[in-house]
This record gives sequence, structure tokens and C-alpha cells, in this order.
Amino acid sequence: MVSTKAETNSSPVSEINASIDISSPQKVAEKPATNGNATAQGLPGQVDAIQSSQYSQEHQKLRETGSTQTSIAMGEYNGAEYIVINEVPSPRANHGQKISLLPLVFLIFYEVSGGPFGVEDSVNAAGPLLALVGFLVFPFIWSVPEALITAEMGTMFPENGGYVVWVSSALGPYWGFQQGWMKWLSGVIDNALYPVLFLDYLKSGIPALGGGLPRMLAVLALTIILTYMNYRGVTIVGWVAVLLGIFSILPFVVMGFISIPKIKPKRWLVADVHNVDWNLYLNTLFWNLNYWDSISTLSGEVENPKKTLPKALFYALILVVLGYFFPLLTGTGATPLQRDLWTDGYFSDVAKIVGGVWLRWWIQGAAAISNMGMFVAEMSSDSFQLLGMAERGMLPEFFAKRSRYGTPLVGILFSASGVILLSWLSFQEIVAAENFLYCFGMILEFIAFVRLRIIAPASPRPYKIPVGTIGATLMCIPPTILICVVLFFSSLKVMIISLVAVAIGLVMQPCLKHIEKKRWLRFSTSSDLPDIHAATRDNNSLID
Repeated sequence: MVSTKAETNSSPVSEINASIDISSPQKVAEKPATNGNATAQGLPGQVDAIQSSQYSQEHQKLRETGSTQTSIAMGEYNGAEYIVINEVPSPRANHGQKISLLPLVFLIFYEVSGGPFGVEDSVNAAGPLLALVGFLVFPFIWSVPEALITAEMGTMFPENGGYVVWVSSALGPYWGFQQGWMKWLSGVIDNALYPVLFLDYLKSGIPALGGGLPRMLAVLALTIILTYMNYRGVTIVGWVAVLLGIFSILPFVVMGFISIPKIKPKRWLVADVHNVDWNLYLNTLFWNLNYWDSISTLSGEVENPKKTLPKALFYALILVVLGYFFPLLTGTGATPLQRDLWTDGYFSDVAKIVGGVWLRWWIQGAAAISNMGMFVAEMSSDSFQLLGMAERGMLPEFFAKRSRYGTPLVGILFSASGVILLSWLSFQEIVAAENFLYCFGMILEFIAFVRLRIIAPASPRPYKIPVGTIGATLMCIPPTILICVVLFFSSLKVMIISLVAVAIGLVMQPCLKHIEKKRWLRFSTSSDLPDIHAATRDNNSLID
């Protein structure tokens, strides 16, 4: 359930119980203790003494533990702190309600999946056996490593910059900006799919939505309505995702029970390895099982992210894998195999064969609703990423402006504009371009993850993957190989367009720095954010 913040009372206890940056000693003296709107201005001597004592004890404890930090299983919490000693939220985080565990699980579900819609092409490309094996094995090659890295890095840097902050901390602000540019652009490109797919599911009942001016107006209206949901607040988006998720999953549960008498297990074993479209097969698996890291850009809006984020990733991982595997198991086992019919939207035909017309309409409605859920989840991540980059001084200050609902107003407008401009592209072009840019961003994340394990081994990690530096490096090898395979299969057209987009980012960052130097636009770094390079300096001082 969504937890509302309790009102703070102006008492000495609540005033002293303030957040303390343990990564930078000088900030204890520079920053007044705060707790929401309460201040400790009336007790400067007491606060300084208590803060100094707490800082000394915590910092000494950190130095003594060194690199022998205990590893823990995913979904658990080892009690380590990120910035603060107490559980008091920073003032910048006090914008509306926080996202709790259940909405966060479904936001991740929609960032990654949204249901089994779109997995049909895996059967078309490789047959039932390889499709089923792919959605069981591929998560261990790609989804599990990406989710684990997101859990560790997201709790190490629980702020809205997400993966941008990870890369900036490890490789510097230039590459952090490149990460932000590529991931934001790939997210907006991906989000342009969903209004189009939503209308594709409705055009059989409303033929006018198939093309022309009515379709353009429908895309625009749908984008405006869903964008408004994001504007009204991230907690609203979270609970909308829960309701939409239940509605999207439920018809497949019903179809599974109805299909039991019709299932013939031998149909699952059909395979023809000499007749496999590997390009379609791998791209289908990759597109349906990526974007686990997107939720990191909402870390600053999560209730107690140190505990909630790893748990949510763990539960969402189970939900996504089961949500793909069992519908495929039902569809391929209960119907005669016709590989050429297994294309996008074929589950609605399977539903008609298994349960009748009523189930088909339910599946089609669930598919349309799923695209709405994926849109609002993706836009939340994209817009809060821009806000996080502005708080780090990478973008002009106006990107950090929040609406009265606590949402990133300018980020939402920019993301929505990008969706409208890209919605004219075809489905295949959108997926290919999105995958290409996403792959480049993931390579930077893997490098940042391994590098931070090397240069800042003692930095507090509330969740830590139970492997050493060598294990962390080895864990990144299989998904990196997969990335290379996906890039290899990209068409020349998509490769050229994507490389041009990458080149724009390489030039854009120096241009923004020039604009900042000339003071044509205002840039600023939030004083409430920690020094992301402090952990590296502390580690170097320990070595010295």
C-alpha cells in the first residue's frame, strides 16, 4: 500500500534526527540538519556534537570493515547505509507520496514485459521447443544479471539519475551524459510503439483507426491522456500499473485452466534447427526481456529503496518469466502447430480456439490495456531520468522543475513530444533502433559496474551480489556476447541511424558545457545529493 508521510513535529528529537552524509566529512559542518520542514537552527551546538559523533562512529565502522562486506541473496537487505544514518528522507524527496513494494513490482513488470503480447514471433522463428527453452534459459543469460546489477547499483545510488549516476561515478560526467542520452532516446523510441500497438488491437473493431487522419488524431489523443496520468503523480502511475497488470494477466490464467483437457505434450517437443530465423528469434527474446535497469531512474521516488528495490526486482523477475512461459506452454500445447500463424497478436486466435469468442475479446482488451501500462511506466522512467540528470547539473536547471504533484513537468513534456514525433515509424524500425541504442547503454553499465567493484570495493552497498570482482566480471560476459550478436544482426539502415544518434550525444555534451560556461542557460547541482566520487577518494585514502 502507498504510505503517506507523517507530519513532522518541531521537537528537539525530530530536529536532531537528521540525515548525515557519511561520504563527505566536511558536509557535516556545511549543511544544517533537516527533517522535512523542521530545522535545527535553535540547537546548533547540540546538533553539531551529535552529528560529529554519529559521523565518526559510522565512518570508523566503514573503514574497519573495508572490503570484507557481507554478500547477501537477492531480495534481502544487509543493513548498510547509502547516505544517511537514520531513515529520514531528504528534503528534495518530499514531493508527494512514495512508491511502495506492490506498485513498484508492477512498474518493473511493465517496464520489461506487460504480459506475453509480442512473444508469438519466437514460435514463428524457431518452433515450440526452442521458444519454450528460450524463455527459460534467456532470463539467466540476460535478465538475471541485469536485475542483479540494477539491485546493487540502484541501492548504492538511490536517486533519480539511475544508471546515469552509476556511469558518471565510474567513468566521469562525459560518459554519464552519453549513457543518459542513449538510454533516454531508446526509451522514447520504445514508448512510441505503445499507442501504435494499442490502436492495432482496436482497428479490427474500429476500421477507421487503421490509418489516415483518424489514426493520427487517435495517437495524439491517447498520448495526451496517458501523459496526463504521469503528470498527476508517480504513485497514481504505480497503482494504475497494478490494476492494468491484473487485468492483463488474468485472461491467460483462465485460458490456462480451460486448455488443460486439450493439451498434448508432444507438441512442445517440435523443433527444426535447420529452419530457424535466428535474427527474429534473438530479437524477440531480447526485446521482451530487457529494460530491468529502467526502474533505477525512479529510485528517488521509492519508499525505502535500500529494502524495497531488490525485493521488487526479485518478485518482478518471477512474474515476468512465468508470465511468458505458461501462456506459451498453453498456446503451443493446446493448438495444432502452424508456425506461419504465430505472429504478433496470435494469442487472441489461440484464445478463440481454446475458449471461444468471449476469451478472444478478453485477450484483445488485455493486450490493448497492457500497451497503456507499458507507456505510463516507460514515460515515468524517461522523465524522471531527465530530472535526475538536471539535479546533477548535466542538463539545464529547468529540467529539474517539478509540478505541484511532484512530477518532472519538463521531462514529461519532452518525452511525450519525442513519442509523438516517432510514432510514424514502423514497428520493425522502432524495435531495431531501440535495441541498437539500448545495447550501447548496457555496455557502459557493465563497465561501470565492474569498475566500481575495483575502484570502490568498500563503498556501502545495501544490496551486494554475492560474487567477488572476478565473479562480477564473468557475470557480465554472457550478456555482452549477446549484445554483440544482436548488433551483428542489425540492418545497415538501422545501424547508420543509430550511430548518427550516438554521434549527436557525443557532440551535445560539450555544447551544453559551452552554454553553461557562457551562462546562456542556468545549470546547478542539487545540494541534497551526495558526492558520487567520495567513495573513490575514501578508498584511495585507505590504500594510502
